[in-house]
Amino acid sequence: MASLNLMQQILLWFLPVFLAVTVHEIAHGLVALRLGDQTAKLAGRLSLNPIKHLTPIGSFVVPGLFLLFSNFIFGWAKPVPVNQQQLHHPRRDMILVALAGPLSNLLMSIIWALSMKLGLWLSLHFPLAGEIIIYMGAAGVFINAAIMMLNILPLPPLDGGRILMGIMPQYLSDRFKRIEPFGMPVLLVLIFSGMAAKLIWPMMIVAMAVATHVSSLPVGLLTDALRVLFA
Repeated sequence: MASLNLMQQILLWFLPVFLAVTVHEIAHGLVALRLGDQTAKLAGRLSLNPIKHLTPIGSFVVPGLFLLFSNFIFGWAKPVPVNQQQLHHPRRDMILVALAGPLSNLLMSIIWALSMKLGLWLSLHFPLAGEIIIYMGAAGVFINAAIMMLNILPLPPLDGGRILMGIMPQYLSDRFKRIEPFGMPVLLVLIFSGMAAKLIWPMMIVAMAVATHVSSLPVGLLTDALRVLFA
């Protein structure tokens, strides 16, 4: 595939993006369940059914506007509900619940890197199938690295903000929590201004390097595939 048309791009990115967002949210719910909170389970959010997780504004309107007016895509799913008071150790366990999402993205990034190795082998026998898996795997490595690093920014309501609130002394955590209603507008400003990309790109490089190292994937294969995806 020397170049990709719009439909090919959509098909290659759809599954990696869907899984990156959905599994991220499910991971929060599963860890919360393990630590005593059944809220996500009772709400039916421990499911791969996209209808359970998508939201009209965050999953469709905002990504569409970003595609129209920028070279960056951003959106979100409905946050999985967590009742902190039902956790066995509320402050400590909330940190673990928040960490679960980004760590699930790291694991998926590694799995997608391993799928690229499978695609490399398949390309020797079934060239088209091998190429599809390689490009889809590269999209998976990239989008999971992006979602992981964006979410660990120390800004509520992102996971990084929740982790920071769990580490802070209670009186500082209570004050920091007051900026949560302004967190999303601030994040949108950072993204539109290009500052978010500058902040997370170096961290994404580290995350993708971890995925290629753990999977023993040739770095050149990933960079070449990403070059085609973003051409």
